[in-house]
Amino acid sequence: MRTAGEMAPYSSELDMNNTPLAKAAEHSVLARQSLTGGRHLVPRPASTRIFVVANQKGGVGKTTSTVNVAVAMAQLGQRVLVIDLDPQGNASTALNIEHRRGAPSTYDALVDGVPLVDVSTPCPDVDNLMVVPATIDLAGAEIELVSVVAREGRLRRAIHGHPLVGDEASAGEDRFDYVFVDCPPSLGLLTLNALVAGDEMMIPIQAEYYALEGLGQLLETVEMVRAHLNPDLAVSTILITMYDARTRLAAGVAEEVREHFGDQVLRTAIPRSVRVSEAPSYAQSVMTYDPGSPGALSYFEAAREIASKAVSKAATPSSTPGGHA
Repeated sequence: MRTAGEMAPYSSELDMNNTPLAKAAEHSVLARQSLTGGRHLVPRPASTRIFVVANQKGGVGKTTSTVNVAVAMAQLGQRVLVIDLDPQGNASTALNIEHRRGAPSTYDALVDGVPLVDVSTPCPDVDNLMVVPATIDLAGAEIELVSVVAREGRLRRAIHGHPLVGDEASAGEDRFDYVFVDCPPSLGLLTLNALVAGDEMMIPIQAEYYALEGLGQLLETVEMVRAHLNPDLAVSTILITMYDARTRLAAGVAEEVREHFGDQVLRTAIPRSVRVSEAPSYAQSVMTYDPGSPGALSYFEAAREIASKAVSKAATPSSTPGGHA
């Protein structure tokens, strides 16, 4: 049996594995390793989890969160598909995917019914990650879809028609574990298509007062979709972004959001980070641009949390924190 003196170094060694430096080293290694050999650092879900990432307020870190959580999942050994549904194509840019006008994109899938498997392309910088890019052509899709029958369900049919979406029995061992749909900053027909297609919703909320404004409208839209088009849609994940621990306002907003949404809010908050903002200008996510940065480590922990978190089918809150609507 070890004496107290002998146990001390052993305990210290375990504690060292949880230090920020150790976590940064771990993530830096994972960011450079190929995980295509079947190594899964978190359990695979039984079937593909389809996430819609939406918030009609711009500037809350929606696309940034989509891209970085998706890359983090891939680094954890999960098979991931990102669908860029924003005509600006920012997610495509960050993942280094060509999205010039006329390139195969989500426009072709939504308007022309081209199978997703024919318009997806592998991310050149991250294993296990496929991307369906968005082009500026998508800006006209809402108008073109107005006269189409069942126009709000076209993305759902496209996703569920992909041979790698489903459980092991239907889609096999190479199935996608996660699909992330990056929505435009509006509540139009494109976002409605995403809400009808998704099983889960991730809402990034900036840790500032104005970020709470308008959230009620988004949740009302979610309730409408649940009532009439997609009863399985659950707001499973709230992610606090641009968190500045030095300010009372950020702490107050975070506390209010946690009180209102409870377990739907991830324990991990994403700090303000220059490196996160710089990464897209190099056609990268922060996960590969600077794996040891606080932003990258936070997104990595957020992805771990999402992967280990059971989906809650609790009723979606019908109002925003503090009554801001």
